[in-house]
Amino acid sequence: MWEIAEEKQQGLRHGRLRPWASAAAGLVADLFFPPVCAGCGVATGSHRALCGACWSSIRFIERPFCAVLGLPFSYDQGEGAVSPEALAHPPDFDRLRSVAAHDGVVRTLVHALKYRDRAELAPMMAGWMARAGREILAEADAVLPVPLHRSRLFFRRYNQSAELSRRIARLCGISHLPDSLIRRRATGRQVGLSRKARQRNVAGAFAVPPVRRETVIGRRIVLVDDVFTTGATVNAAARALKRAGAAEVSVLTFAMAFSGPI
Repeated sequence: MWEIAEEKQQGLRHGRLRPWASAAAGLVADLFFPPVCAGCGVATGSHRALCGACWSSIRFIERPFCAVLGLPFSYDQGEGAVSPEALAHPPDFDRLRSVAAHDGVVRTLVHALKYRDRAELAPMMAGWMARAGREILAEADAVLPVPLHRSRLFFRRYNQSAELSRRIARLCGISHLPDSLIRRRATGRQVGLSRKARQRNVAGAFAVPPVRRETVIGRRIVLVDDVFTTGATVNAAARALKRAGAAEVSVLTFAMAFSGPI
């Protein structure tokens, strides 16, 4: 009995000390790795944050926007209004939501996560995405990333979209299905290609493995990617998911590439 009581007392002492130890470790970490702005590198008060100048430069996408593509409108056109772009090129997915325009510091964050191994940016970016996509995430059954082909994954070492989708799923308390969609053939880079060339490049590139089909049948899926440009990639992925039986496919990206003011 005495040993049990002593163990409990030690546990209580350790429990009281744990926050102090954590705070001390944080101070030591800040000493060697001081917090800096994720966008420009100037000193900030906390890690994974932006300075005031970088924050104020971001063109966040807010309402009013297209009910389908999430493209911002210059004035409120009423509930459910759809943009000319969505009418001219109806997407294969149901809805799209994005955090901000793909320029300035947003482009810097995307490139740092994607090409410079800055995976520590994913929690901050995923938090912004969870807020921007709250309406579609509230109705979703599962979240999954746009997959990389295994050859590209080998050289890049991780899939930036999967880093984002994993954290979004955890924040929202919904299922994460990273293996339910695969890229079955390698595709060339989309940068610099026309809309039609992008569509040809990714045509038939995605599939739901037969053993994973039951994870998407009848479910409302949120497909996560870093940037929406012409939509060729997410359209191809959405087609594959719907062919496998998904009831609905929405898309959530960190950035959206478009011209013109917000």
